[in-house]
Amino acid sequence: MKKLSLFGFIAVFAVLFTSCSDDDKKTDNSISGIASRTEDLSLLVKALDKAGLVETLKTGNYTVFAPTNDAFIEAGYDEDAIANLPASGVPALRELLLNHVVNGKNLSSALSNNMYVKTLGKGAASATNTLSMHIGVTGSGATTVVTLNGGAEVVTADVEASNGVVHIVDEVIGLPTVVTHALANSNFSQLVELLSAQGLVSTLNGTASSPFTVFAPVNSAFTPAVLGVYTGLATSDLRTQVLTYHVVGGANVLANAIPSGNIQTLQGEGFTITGTAINDAGTTTNKNIILTDVQCSNGVIHAIDGVLLPAFN
Repeated sequence: MKKLSLFGFIAVFAVLFTSCSDDDKKTDNSISGIASRTEDLSLLVKALDKAGLVETLKTGNYTVFAPTNDAFIEAGYDEDAIANLPASGVPALRELLLNHVVNGKNLSSALSNNMYVKTLGKGAASATNTLSMHIGVTGSGATTVVTLNGGAEVVTADVEASNGVVHIVDEVIGLPTVVTHALANSNFSQLVELLSAQGLVSTLNGTASSPFTVFAPVNSAFTPAVLGVYTGLATSDLRTQVLTYHVVGGANVLANAIPSGNIQTLQGEGFTITGTAINDAGTTTNKNIILTDVQCSNGVIHAIDGVLLPAFN
C-alpha cells in the first residue's frame, strides 16, 4: 500500500507539474501579450487589433511607447470610436500607432536629452523615411522625466517583454510637424521665438507649400552680432525674408539627396551646398550642416551652425 500511495503521489505531482509547465509555455510575454494583460492599456490593444498590428508586436524586437486608456480617450479614441472607425480611417490609425513603435530595445537608461530615434510611422512628406521622435530627459534618478516630441511623458518605464520593452506614456503621440520638432528640441528655442514673432509658426505647422526642407539654425548660431544684424533690419518684411530663406518649399530633401547648384528657398533667392557647407547669398562665411534628417510629417529638418542671409535683391 505504501508503494502504491507513493506511485500515486508521483503521478499526481507529474500531472500538476506538466500542467504548470504548459501554463508557463502558454503565457504570452510579448509586447502584445503584456499589453493585453495590462488593464490600463486595453484601448491600445483594441486600437492595435483594429489596425492589424497585434501580431506584428508579438515578434521582432521593439520599443513601444504605450498610451494609457485616458490618453486614448483624450485623443478621441474611446472604445466606441475605435470599434466604429470606418475602413477609410484605419490607415491613419495604423500610422499613428506605428509612430509609437521604435525598432530595437531601448531601456530608459539608454535615453538621453535631445536625442532622436526613428519610429515605424510615416507622414505625408516622405514615402521612404520614417518619422523621427525627439527624446527629452530632465532630472536624474527618481526625479527623471522623459518626454516624447515635447509632449507625452513616460509614467511607467522599462516594462520588459520577450521581444523588447514597453514604456507607458500619458498622451497619444501625434505625427510630428516641423513645428512639433522645433518646439521639442531646446536647441531651436531662439529660432522658434523669431518664427513666432514673425507669425510663421502656423505656416510651418501646416501643409500649404509643404513638404518643407528646413535648414534650422541652433541657438548658438544667433550670436549677439547676428541678432544685432537681424533686429536692425529696417522692416518686419526683411526679417521674414531672413527666416523664409532657411526654408525650401515643395520638397522633402534628405541629406543623401541634396542637389548641387542653386537651391531655391521660400524667400525667393537660393544658396548652394558643397558637402556639409552652405554658401548663402548675403555673406562670405560658409555655414555648416551639423544634424540631418529629422523627419516630420510635413517635411524634414537639417540643423545648421549659422544663420543664412539673403542678398535682399
